[in-house]
Amino acid sequence: MFSDISESYDLGNDVLSLGMHRLWKKKFVKLAGPKSGDRVLDVATGTGDIATIFAKKVGKGGEVVGVDFSPAMIARARSRAKNLLPNLRFESGDALDLRFASNTFDIASISFGIRNVDNPAAGLKEMMRTVKPGGHVAVLEFGQPSGMWGAFYRFYSRTLLPFLGGLISGNEEAYSYLDETSARFPSGEKFVALMREVGFTDIVAHSLLGGVAWIYVGKVG
Repeated sequence: MFSDISESYDLGNDVLSLGMHRLWKKKFVKLAGPKSGDRVLDVATGTGDIATIFAKKVGKGGEVVGVDFSPAMIARARSRAKNLLPNLRFESGDALDLRFASNTFDIASISFGIRNVDNPAAGLKEMMRTVKPGGHVAVLEFGQPSGMWGAFYRFYSRTLLPFLGGLISGNEEAYSYLDETSARFPSGEKFVALMREVGFTDIVAHSLLGGVAWIYVGKVG
């Protein structure tokens, strides 16, 4: 599915979020707390937006690796001119079986991808394994806003979003999947509880646009 929409993925994100995903991603990277010289692993990197922001933050002395389960997404990430940075590379990888040694990275991140992992808790544990003690795992994921705003958002995500996504990508089913998976995935305090069960400490949860999305950052060790 993600391979089918890889070529139109960036345009779809811009149109369907009215460009807000760019602001969310910058906020996400800031809250993850990268420092000059850090090593960062970006899981489910897609076309590399998050990985590129991290690469600019960690500078020449740092390193960022973006991995994704979809070879087509990795090919797209490698082809984007803005991703051609000397401290950034992309490769295919499985969130449940990362090839990296334990205690390798200062930060591991995943954006709009943890809900697509077959076992989210196992995915978080695998990311935690790759991070040094004292480092952080950061998650950006959709939520379920409540009240009148939540009702409007659900109408948009269940009707308009699949329709517009289908026009852009030719695959309406992919954008219906986005709504279905987001609607049943734990968010807010429920996801914080999951992170605690996995073993993270000092967890921070930050709501975006009234709960449409959430940023979570947990400390390792």
